[in-house]
Amino acid sequence: MPDHFLGIDVGTGSARAGVFDKAGAMLASARRDIAIFHEAGHIVEQSSNDIWRAVCGAVREAVKLAGITAQSVKGIGFDATCSLVVLGEGGRPLGVGPSGDDERNIIVWMDHRATQQAQAINETGHRVLNYVGDTISPEMETPKLLWLAQNRPKTFAEAWQFMDLADFLTWRASASLARSACTVTCKWTYLAHEGRWDESYFRLVGLGALADEQFRRIGTEVVPAGTALGNGLTVEAAAELGLQPGTPVAAGLIDAHAGGLGTVGARGDAGTLLTRMAYVFGTSACTMTSTREPTFVKGVWGPYFSAMVPGLWLNEGGQSAAGAAIDTLVRRHPAAPQAEAAAKAAGMSLSQFLSGEAEKRGGAAALPRLVGELHVVPEFLGNRAPFADPDALGIIAGIGMDGDIDSLVGLYLAGMCGLGYGARQIVEAERESGIAIEAMVVSGGAGQSALSRQLLADSTGLAVAASTSQEPVLLGASMLGAVAGGAFPDLETAMVEMAELGAVHRPSPATGGWHRHRFEAFELLQKAGRAIRSPARQN
Repeated sequence: MPDHFLGIDVGTGSARAGVFDKAGAMLASARRDIAIFHEAGHIVEQSSNDIWRAVCGAVREAVKLAGITAQSVKGIGFDATCSLVVLGEGGRPLGVGPSGDDERNIIVWMDHRATQQAQAINETGHRVLNYVGDTISPEMETPKLLWLAQNRPKTFAEAWQFMDLADFLTWRASASLARSACTVTCKWTYLAHEGRWDESYFRLVGLGALADEQFRRIGTEVVPAGTALGNGLTVEAAAELGLQPGTPVAAGLIDAHAGGLGTVGARGDAGTLLTRMAYVFGTSACTMTSTREPTFVKGVWGPYFSAMVPGLWLNEGGQSAAGAAIDTLVRRHPAAPQAEAAAKAAGMSLSQFLSGEAEKRGGAAALPRLVGELHVVPEFLGNRAPFADPDALGIIAGIGMDGDIDSLVGLYLAGMCGLGYGARQIVEAERESGIAIEAMVVSGGAGQSALSRQLLADSTGLAVAASTSQEPVLLGASMLGAVAGGAFPDLETAMVEMAELGAVHRPSPATGGWHRHRFEAFELLQKAGRAIRSPARQN
């Protein structure tokens, strides 16, 4: 039997596993939902035990559906959201919030409890902030660690390890405490280009305890993504996953970066690895560009060295809410219950249903008629880039009294355009700093829709392509396993050999002027939103 590789992706709402061959073809996939807990105060938590159980269930089912033997799996790659996992001695979970439930030991990426801590860190002006676009986000880990130290000091003191979720998964699988250069560089302020933590930063912001112990609780061994860890799967993990002990386990990636890996180096004629922007569209959206030399872009995270493709610098932007923003937007419309019932009957999500309804009404070419005077700035969870403004709020303008499905479709399309204009701002900011961007490659749930890809092309002015793979994020994770298992010498080779771009959507000249006008309106509304915000919430 030929060799196979497992890609395991843990998103905000589910754990998924996919079985791939060496050519990048997916034989089967499976998913398991994971629990998420919301509380007042922007608190969002999960359970590492619950997530590991979901991973094991998804892996077992995917291997069974693929009809392969455990022996044929020659490498495993993990990706996950950039959420903070807190473990006590022996790996037991430690609760991180007011519930007091130790099972709830993960502060989820979208949790904004540490907004004040992030502001305090930014006021220091420390040099490491140069590598996060000058402004650290409450979605990152050092503000969350500072929140724990200040609000849950007993938990902070008792913790044995603080881990990004991807690093927790590789530790749980292999017993290796090595951290991925991706996670600690992008979210923990590790300086990968210098191979060190900056002790002065941790002491200045109030986390000197971590420096005192030589950073043993946040990682003393940092390796590039795709590095084989330890001795592979432990006996215990192999039994839980239904795989063979010793199967190579790769250092992982943040989930968006796995989507980037699965697309930006693919075979195809829409740009190259160094001129493509990856746009990973899920609950949130992430943009990633790779360069040979470091490029500093205000309001865009990075430059990060070896954070996605070893040896290249990465600039990372995106939107704190993308798929979640569209869901929030359309569910407020009076026709949403009717549309949800129709979507459920058709076996679709609400967004899929509305995309189909938009296509029936003329699709991207009919946007001026379908959208009318509706304008949406879908920043319901703040602006991640290029303004680094976690207090930004969503804006809807031009709304009338219509309550039918047609007006709901128009609202959906206006929201999708708003996401495109936000992406356009990131593209323009990076271009102004000298980063060449010729095309956008899309992955994530919304990337599967031809309409969404055309809307992105029209609203950003870029050619937009997607992978021929239905699951580019899982594919990217499987590439990690393929490199760790020795199938390829490095990730750049794996990217070319395992991935290919499909159809390319190019901006339509017919709606170019309309989108330029709408983009100007989008920026005016953003400015108005900042101007009218209460002084306590202004940047």
